Amino acid sequence: MSVQAVLYVIAIILLVVAALPITTRGISLSLLGAAFALLAYSWPVITGGEA
Repeated sequence: MSVQAVLYVIAIILLVVAALPITTRGISLSLLGAAFALLAYSWPVITGGEA
């Protein structure tokens, strides 16, 4: 599994957990999930590789 795929999986897990009715203190899981999704999307540009 590529690094990009792992980042997408982490993003999906964080977004699913953020949708659950639990409270987290000091950190927004939805924003963290969105950040991982953006990182996964831009991974080929960051590393200079092909998707």
